[in-house]
Amino acid sequence: MTRRDNVGPVCSLKFVTLLVALVPDLLFLGAGVQLQDNGYDGLLIAINPQVSEDQNLIPNIKEMITEASFYLFNATKRRVFFRKIKILIPTTWKANNYSKVKQELYEKANVIVTDWYGAHGDDPYTLQYRGCGKEGKYIHFTSNFLLNDDLTAGYGPRGRVFVHEWAHLRWGVFDEYNSEKPFYINGQNQIKVTRCSSDITGIFVCEKGPCPQENCIISKLFKEGCMFIYNSTQNATASIMFMQSLSSVVEFCDARTHNQEAPNLQNQMCSLRSAWDVITDSADFNHSFPMNGTGLPPPPVFSLIQAGDKVVCLVLDVSSKMEEADRLLRLQQAAEFYLMQIVEIHTFVGIVSFNSKGEIRAQLHQINSDDDRKLLVSHLPSTVSAEAQTSVCSGLKKGFEVVEKLNGKAHGSVMILVTSGGDEHIGNCLLTVLSSGSTIHSIALGSSVVKNLEELSHHTGGVKFFVPDKSNSNSMIDAFSRIPSGTGDIFQQRIQLESTGENVKPHHQLKNTVTVDNSVGNDTTFLVTWQTSGPPEIALVDPNGRKYYTSDFITNPALRTARLCIPGTAEPGLWTYTLNNTHHSLQALKVTVTSRASSSAMPPATVEVFVERDSPQFPHPVMIYANVRKGIYPILNATVTATIEPETADPVVLKLFDDGAGADIIKNDGIYSRYFFSFAVNGSYSLKVHVSYSSSKSGLAHSVPGNRAIYVPGYIANGNIQMNAPRKSVGRHEEEQKWGFSRVSSGGSFSVLGVPADPPPDVFPPCKIIDLEAVKVEEEVTLSWTAPGEDYDQGQANSYEIRMSQSLQKIQDDFNNAILVNISKLLSPQQAGTKEIFTFSPKLFTNGPDHQPDGETQESHRIYVAIRAIDKNSLKSAVSNIAQVSLFIPPNSAPVLARDHLILKGVLTAVSSIGIICLTIAVTDYILNRKKRADKKENGTKLI
Repeated sequence: MTRRDNVGPVCSLKFVTLLVALVPDLLFLGAGVQLQDNGYDGLLIAINPQVSEDQNLIPNIKEMITEASFYLFNATKRRVFFRKIKILIPTTWKANNYSKVKQELYEKANVIVTDWYGAHGDDPYTLQYRGCGKEGKYIHFTSNFLLNDDLTAGYGPRGRVFVHEWAHLRWGVFDEYNSEKPFYINGQNQIKVTRCSSDITGIFVCEKGPCPQENCIISKLFKEGCMFIYNSTQNATASIMFMQSLSSVVEFCDARTHNQEAPNLQNQMCSLRSAWDVITDSADFNHSFPMNGTGLPPPPVFSLIQAGDKVVCLVLDVSSKMEEADRLLRLQQAAEFYLMQIVEIHTFVGIVSFNSKGEIRAQLHQINSDDDRKLLVSHLPSTVSAEAQTSVCSGLKKGFEVVEKLNGKAHGSVMILVTSGGDEHIGNCLLTVLSSGSTIHSIALGSSVVKNLEELSHHTGGVKFFVPDKSNSNSMIDAFSRIPSGTGDIFQQRIQLESTGENVKPHHQLKNTVTVDNSVGNDTTFLVTWQTSGPPEIALVDPNGRKYYTSDFITNPALRTARLCIPGTAEPGLWTYTLNNTHHSLQALKVTVTSRASSSAMPPATVEVFVERDSPQFPHPVMIYANVRKGIYPILNATVTATIEPETADPVVLKLFDDGAGADIIKNDGIYSRYFFSFAVNGSYSLKVHVSYSSSKSGLAHSVPGNRAIYVPGYIANGNIQMNAPRKSVGRHEEEQKWGFSRVSSGGSFSVLGVPADPPPDVFPPCKIIDLEAVKVEEEVTLSWTAPGEDYDQGQANSYEIRMSQSLQKIQDDFNNAILVNISKLLSPQQAGTKEIFTFSPKLFTNGPDHQPDGETQESHRIYVAIRAIDKNSLKSAVSNIAQVSLFIPPNSAPVLARDHLILKGVLTAVSSIGIICLTIAVTDYILNRKKRADKKENGTKLI
């Protein structure tokens, strides 16, 4: 590279640095929540358009955040508070002098308010898809939670609930209770409540009132109707991640108060670290210090914003580079489809083209009919210029000129920028773009795209796409189909059901089926595109056998597209399409199918695709995620496949999993995940996900995903039991899914740097094991986990290394010197994703006096176990989560674990074997009855 080649990027970098120094607020417009001078700015709360307008909702939101700000400030020891909050008002609400949106989109909101209820009604929750210490996706509240004051009896004050959820979202900590295991056996073989801290007190309550815990145990079963009720008055100050509703709770569990024995998600996901330890290790705390003085911070400042008329401008490259690889043709096909089918009714649309200069091709025109759409299509560029030079800034400048003619400003407008790249001077207009208040979605073509193009989208809250120069790639149409509406109204958005393309040989055919499920069907459109000459022979058959042919499609010979819109609501079921290549040459044939929701009473299944790292440096992997849901319910047992297209190499197909292993941290939450590290070249990669679901599988989860604030069934106040109203349970109305469903969504693009030209050596270790569990069975410990791969979660590892210790700190800080477990009986690791089980005797390692921890007796200690995988080149995975188990439990008091959310129902898994339980049941019953009589004499109530 010559010195001249370096001038553009260096100048751009200096310019961006200057912007950060002079106008930092501009760079934060599309960048989400920022922490400055101890205050959070840019928190976006969005109300779903399906929520009915209520005059109390906004004041209650304000009250919640204000209360949360002061509570958070004290809980973080004067470290952080909420300063500037934006509330996005839906356009379905009447205008009320709200400020106009700039770059705020519903899809980018940190907090969403909907009328979608989970199985447990109004539970607030946070969608967390990454590991410990990583930010989540969003916080969800129902409007009823924010309006119904009666719910505060069970959840606590709303501000406290918000802080609980904020800790999930911002700092990646997890719940310290466990609905599935509300009780556990501690190292002294005592039944304890899963909680943090252990100092929180309460009593067992039987059907007729308070009782000793023994009254709730009958032959190792927890009696129906027993529960554990907490005292309303406590001395314990922790923890917010357990029970924020208690008035005494004002802080997070730290090293002093953390309950490492509790079988909760915080211990599992964060390797027994306290919530406060994780929080103080965050970037927020590394870059801030406690505020001086003793005063409180100022209350939050709220901005109420609402979108006005939707304004979109297409900014299209027509330089000579667009003639390469049919770029212009594919742009025309995608833009026509966007204008005719995707963009919503009543939207104002303008069109600009550019090479070294910008040109207005169509001033803003509102779409009110198909004729308006066709008029805009007629203004699409039909030829490229002879000039190779491009100036993105010139195109954007003309775009702003177009949209500003409506209201005098570009605030809230959307620019869809399509370019072949090569412009090294994009940074010259970055300040103008950021101050415009417009959102830039960029679609990059070919391999000469510069980094600053992606920065335009990143800093304005837009989405970036990459379209490879491959004739059979449908990435251009996928990109236009994926551009968010910004409203959050899933019932009005177009949903992509199919997207495929093939190079079809002469006189061969492309044949496939697509499922139209009963949650969609309105405005269903089949689009066929081809590469050269006339259209293929098209045959489409609906589920009832009705046939459609080429003559039934609306054909545009100039753009080489054929489009069929099914009138009314499309028949649910399997639709079969066949495209015959009647020409004498290879033909790239592509099919796209889209539809809208069939009814506002039933949300359609959707898929949202995103990546954790969008600009990784080799050899760091990219984590790919697909959130598959129906409303707020996760969809399980779907087949989810990602297709990754690099600039030049062949596409890579990768199956995603929701199994709680590898890149997927929580099983059955509807988020399908996988590591991607098969980098062929440097540069941009396009991502698309296909989802198919068979009606023969049980697919809709019975609860919403995510971590949530606990609902307390009741309290003990002044010695009296005061029960709260039962939590509202909302039954799911499941329509018959006779045909399953299919979905397609673009995940945008990501870029990779540092990929070596020659095949690299093995640099990818096995992935970290995150689901290690340990259970004591008689005198042995059984471990279970999901097998990692040779490279992250692919292939087959070479061996395992299992170590144990009676010191948690030792295994956390010095795994290499913990006791090595003999695994000679463990076979070689299985294929990635397979469940592994291994049993060993801890007596071989714990009988010696040197292994006895300080302060523990032989009858009361625990062991901690961790594992890591090793590949054939001796690369080692990170150490797994730490599992723990109690040892030397006396045979006459075999413990049990309870189930259900603080209500003890049914038979629970015994830690001892069934055989020992049967042999000791008589002895145990005698002991329990004797103790019961003694407790009655004392007329006391035992605290746990």
